[in-house]
Formats: sequence, structure tokens, C-alpha cells
Amino acid sequence: MTNRMTDMFGIEFPIFAFSHCRDVVAAVTRAGGMGVLGALAYTPEELETELSWIDDHCDGKPYGVDLVMPASYIGKGGGEQATAESLTSRIPAEHRAFVDRVLDEAGIPPVPEDLEARRPRAAGLDVDAFAPGQLEVTLEHPASLLVNALGPPPEDVVKKAHDHGIHVAALVGSKRHAERQLEIGVDIIVAQGGEAGGHTGDVATMVLIPEVRDAVGPDVPILGAGGIGTGRQMAAAMALGADGVWTGSIWLTVAESSTEPHVIDNLLAAGSRDTVRSRAMTGKPARQLRTAWTEAWERDDSPGTLPMPLQGLVFNQAARRFGRVRDPRFGGSPVGQIVGQMNTVRPAKDVVFDMVSEWIDTVEEMHADVTQHGS
Repeated sequence: MTNRMTDMFGIEFPIFAFSHCRDVVAAVTRAGGMGVLGALAYTPEELETELSWIDDHCDGKPYGVDLVMPASYIGKGGGEQATAESLTSRIPAEHRAFVDRVLDEAGIPPVPEDLEARRPRAAGLDVDAFAPGQLEVTLEHPASLLVNALGPPPEDVVKKAHDHGIHVAALVGSKRHAERQLEIGVDIIVAQGGEAGGHTGDVATMVLIPEVRDAVGPDVPILGAGGIGTGRQMAAAMALGADGVWTGSIWLTVAESSTEPHVIDNLLAAGSRDTVRSRAMTGKPARQLRTAWTEAWERDDSPGTLPMPLQGLVFNQAARRFGRVRDPRFGGSPVGQIVGQMNTVRPAKDVVFDMVSEWIDTVEEMHADVTQHGS
């Protein structure tokens, strides 16, 4: 199958797969789609390692990199006030006490004092310190796509990517966001509906894709995102005006995924109503699996969530406790409402091929139905 997106990148199928796992990125890319590595958790040095590995395992096919450069966050501008230590010191005592109370009530043991602390990781943390280096590392590799979420990427980032022949995409949740992205030179708009996992707005995919298509006109490539994990949903997104699909949640449970086993069990058992759009993980609205952690922040004694990245640091500290013992009650993940259809563990290539096969069957059935009843 060929269309604007496959021609742009020289890929077989217009299926873009976001994942923090390099194995998934390479597997989808080898299968004919385009894997996109989420680089949030990596230092520039770590990203160099990940991209070098992908280079060696994607058979020379194109892949992308997603850098999180939010438009607003505490500590923006960098400097001493933006370090993890400085930001951690700004977490109110009542929030620390609340987290301890929640975990103590759940019987989660404290982290041993002699356990080595890892570098804190949270959306909006170390952006100014790491993003320039992450960008430079990306530009040194044969990545074909650079993606940004949480607002428009800086104009100089767009220019540098274009100077290296790399297309730039950005996620949007409204028509206004799409128009702003185009003003700074973004090439591809990812129209992400509220059904999606992770940071998302509240407009549904069915409404958002045609709204964005009408706003940006026929010449701008659009990827549909949010609640897409099957060929039927892919066909629907493209019927609404998308040129391809951006997927994320469905790769959490593939055989190549690095998702923790107890979290995979929770994802496989979840229904489409078992997610919640909450600030409990990062400080910004993000759809995720409902867990004891998200429910705690809905309690009457909750002090309320903090802005990004302070809430992420709160979550990071709590996750050290409940993640160490792999407590299934707290075993969550950013995930969209498509989780209700994620019921088995399969190789990533099978997911790609099944999507394409069902997409073709769906389009042919619709064409046959129109031909039969329209004549």
C-alpha cells in the first residue's frame, strides 16, 4: 500500500509506533511501519546507546525519535533551580506525608537506606539540561522523523531538523494547536484524541481528526491517534482525513516490550473503562491505567497534584517503593482506552501485519457494500 506517508518515508505501511522500548521500535520498523523511540527517560549518552542499537537492528529502514520539550513546566530555563535536588526540595511536606500514608496503608515496605538511588526521571525534568544534547545525538543518527509532544517544539529545533533532512511532527489535541504548529514549520500533525494514552486533551478522535483536517487543509500530512489499534480503527481514522496512524498503547504488551510482567498482567485484564485521565503521574492530564496510585489522589484527604515536574518527582519516589516489590495494585502505565482490546501477548510484527490485513479487508468490504447498494 502506498500513500503520502509511505512515499514520504519510504515505508511499506503508514503505521507509526511510539515506544520507550528500542526492541519494539526496531521490530515495527523491520515489519514495514515506522518505530518512534520515546527519549524522555534517556540522558544524551544513554540515547546514543539506544539509537546505535536501533541502527544495528532495523535493517537500514527509517525510524523516528520523540523528544519531550514541554511548553511550560517548573524550572523552565534551566540553571541551579531546575536540578532534581532543587525541585525535590520544593515538594511540600504535606505531599510527602500523604504519599507515605498511602503506601504505609497499603503495606508497601520502605526502600532500604543502603539501596543505591537512581537518577530521578519525570516529564519536564532536565529538559534544558538534556534536550539540546538529545537533539544533537539524534541528528548524528539516520533518524527520519523528530516528534514533540506537550506544545510546539522550539523553532530552532525545527530548523536544525530540516537542515539535516529530518521531518518534524507534533501531537495536537485541538484545531488551534494544529494551526500553531504549522506556524513554526512543523511538517506533520498528529491529531491525538482523548482516548489516547499518556498526555492528551479531551476531544475525541472521531471529532478531532476531521476538525484538524479542515483547519490545516488538504496538503498537510496528518496522522490519526487515540483509540487506534486495529485495522478497522485504522480505516476509520483514514476515512476521517488521516494519512496514517500513530499508535502507542498496543505496543506495551507485545512480546518485545520491556513492560514489567505484573503491569502486563494488569493491562491484559483491563477493560476500556479501566483508564483514567489524571494528573497523578506527571502533573499534566495523562490517560493511564486506574490503580491504587490514581485512586489515592482522588481521595478527600489528597492534597492535590503538583505542577510538572514536581508531581513526577513525587511519583518517582513512590514508584521506587511499590515498583521494587512489584505490587500489582500499583502496577500501572500510561495507556489509552484501546487497552480493552489488548488481550494477548504477540510479536510486534504480527500486530503490524494483522492491522494491515484487517485495514485492507475493511476497505474492500466498504467498497463492495457501496458498489452493491449504490448501483
